[in-house]
Amino acid sequence: MFSNDHHSDGHIAVLLPVPLGVQAALIKAAPEKFYNPPYVGVRGWVGIELQSVSDEELAFHLQEAWRLIAPRKLQDRVGVPARETESTPKENSEQKYVIPPGTKKGRVKN
Repeated sequence: MFSNDHHSDGHIAVLLPVPLGVQAALIKAAPEKFYNPPYVGVRGWVGIELQSVSDEELAFHLQEAWRLIAPRKLQDRVGVPARETESTPKENSEQKYVIPPGTKKGRVKN
């Protein structure tokens, strides 16, 4: 979702869903880039300031958001590599969200 100074809040941003727990980690890691948007922030979405993010990082967040909400059949149809989810068995039961370089190094557990 695009936010263009909504209610004169000063944000020119994209609002995207992120996995549970990632919103707080992103905001803590780079508060000049990420914020808790009104209305959808309580549902785990994050605001990304367009003037503060590179095209590559924005593309990463857009792709991850799409993976969260796109039906599996559609993802399979367009050839999106499978991501580990709660329904997919794996060695470690904690889902990981890789925060791209330039924001915070490493992985954030959610």
